[in-house]
Amino acid sequence: MSRATLFVALLALTAAGGAASAQDAIAGPAAAMAATAGAPAGETAVPRSFRGVELGMSMDEVKAALASDGLFAYRGDPDVSLLPRPDESLIEVSGVSFVRRAFFQFYGGKLFVMIFALNEREMDHYSVFTTLSAKYGKPDALSPSESVWEDGATRLSVERPLAVKYIDLATFNELKAAGSAERSYEEILRSDFLGGF
Repeated sequence: MSRATLFVALLALTAAGGAASAQDAIAGPAAAMAATAGAPAGETAVPRSFRGVELGMSMDEVKAALASDGLFAYRGDPDVSLLPRPDESLIEVSGVSFVRRAFFQFYGGKLFVMIFALNEREMDHYSVFTTLSAKYGKPDALSPSESVWEDGATRLSVERPLAVKYIDLATFNELKAAGSAERSYEEILRSDFLGGF
């Protein structure tokens, strides 16, 4: 079994909540596909977790999960950054093998975005796309740059260059609305300033 095939099988199994055993995890993509073949399209919820890291977790919970997972070369606090916006922070960690880099973005102390930039020497877009399509049905949106699955709570996308992204939509939409309100206020101030001439 190739390493790419093994990773796709692990991706499918961890998205479903994990394998019952190590043997189940390496049974191959056929087992993963067979497990989801009977599920009608649209009835499988979009996953909110990957390898024990789940949207909504605290930073300490994510740090512990990363430290215990050999797929990530997590070094502790040197991998944590504060972002310029208030209440936002980021863990950026190197990956091993299939994951080149991973990014975990927090707002208000809770994880709301996970991005896994995959190693294209070890994994290909087609394998990831076909695995997710078999598991979750046709994407809700499809373009040359990304394939998107959404269920109202979570957005999962496969993007080019090869990356898998999970987004908590409630937090994302809250931040987007706040950003729009801030831009609107700035536009009012700009208009007032220009009106003074």
